[in-house]
Amino acid sequence: MGHTISYQLVAELLFSAGYSLQANRKTREGPNHPDRDEQFRHINRQVRRFQIDAQPVISVDTKKKELVGDFKNPGKQWRPKKNPQPVQVHDFLIPQKGKAIPYGVYDLTHNAGWVSVGIDHDTASFAARTILRWWQKMGRPIYRGANALLITADAGGSNGSRVRLWKWELQQLASRTGLSITVCHLPPGTSKWNKIEHRLFSYISTNWRGQPLISLAVIVSLIASTQTAGGLRIRCELDQGSYPKGQEVSDEQMAELNLERHRFHGDWNYTIHPKRKRK
Repeated sequence: MGHTISYQLVAELLFSAGYSLQANRKTREGPNHPDRDEQFRHINRQVRRFQIDAQPVISVDTKKKELVGDFKNPGKQWRPKKNPQPVQVHDFLIPQKGKAIPYGVYDLTHNAGWVSVGIDHDTASFAARTILRWWQKMGRPIYRGANALLITADAGGSNGSRVRLWKWELQQLASRTGLSITVCHLPPGTSKWNKIEHRLFSYISTNWRGQPLISLAVIVSLIASTQTAGGLRIRCELDQGSYPKGQEVSDEQMAELNLERHRFHGDWNYTIHPKRKRK
């Protein structure tokens, strides 16, 4: 109407009319899979059965990849007044330092975790190797009489339900350890309910908030030092192995798997048994 008005008065008028500044909220998950709830019930039944039988139950996933270097890390830490930690203005990869790929294993029964920090690629081979290292250094000493292992995992990523290499690597793991490995995948679009996300990874992020991840040694140290009042303990090691992308598993190799699909959603739930040694 031609009147001069300031932004402050506009804000006051909006406030008086019932408006406020609000951020976006992630609430729209899209359509749910019709078997979503039943799959969660199936997972819970499997977890209870394994725990009653004193068999290990783990949740696995890859944490967000981190640039290594003096980059800004969300959050704040205590420092002398007017002395913030100087970091890079732009988050560009430093080739000499690369990226850190934390893959985690969380023991639901003992509230303990293992994290391998990789430097190559997030592949199914890297995931299986991490589970093996957890078993050798943390799992086997606790579960001395175990003959089976239950893994809960997301439906996608390096440990996805459709990843052939994941199943092939689990076959090698089963034969090497002598464990029958049962895998139950979370339904698509429900990765946030994976136990490892809010029982392990969230505490790691809290522990290193506001601290630049300047080296792999710092990343490993900060992960390993993460603790909670509830007794969470974590072991962490650097994995400098090579895990190239593009490894294919043939139909013939898939046919050789000693794989038993569950009656309910065999694409999400299956058990891989050790192969019998040939005489």
